[in-house]
Amino acid sequence: MNEIGEKYLPMGTVVLLKGGTKRVMIAGFCSMEVNNQEKIWDYSGYMYPEGFMSEDEIFLFNHTDIEEVFHIGLINEEEKEFKTALVEAMNEYEKTK
Repeated sequence: MNEIGEKYLPMGTVVLLKGGTKRVMIAGFCSMEVNNQEKIWDYSGYMYPEGFMSEDEIFLFNHTDIEEVFHIGLINEEEKEFKTALVEAMNEYEKTK
């Protein structure tokens, strides 16, 4: 599977980041670094298939950093409602910048 698709892929989606050699599974959205509260990243994720190993191995990345999609996570009504609310919240946030 190669299609990147629209922003905010579902939780559990497995991707390869540009320049990466290891797959990453999306585990969260709109994350910030502890030392940089000014920047919000589109996604947080963990190496796949290992998953969470330590807090030092959390990847923060943007949608534009994705090179390839290997698996799309669960898409159901709950995920669709969450994504709609997430997009609306981020649009409002962008207006305040």
